Amino acid sequence: MTKWEYLTAPILTHAAKQILDNFGSDGWELVQVAPGMNPENLVGYFKRPVQG
Repeated sequence: MTKWEYLTAPILTHAAKQILDNFGSDGWELVQVAPGMNPENLVGYFKRPVQG
């Protein structure tokens, strides 16, 4: 059975592609995006398989 680890991280709208690419290159898969504290911020929910 696959075990997962999770991460939440802020995503600035003006740099979203770069931020998402960075997490993706580390093996994180974007699961959901939710509104942040203000209109220029979003919160990304990520998951990746636990290594081991």
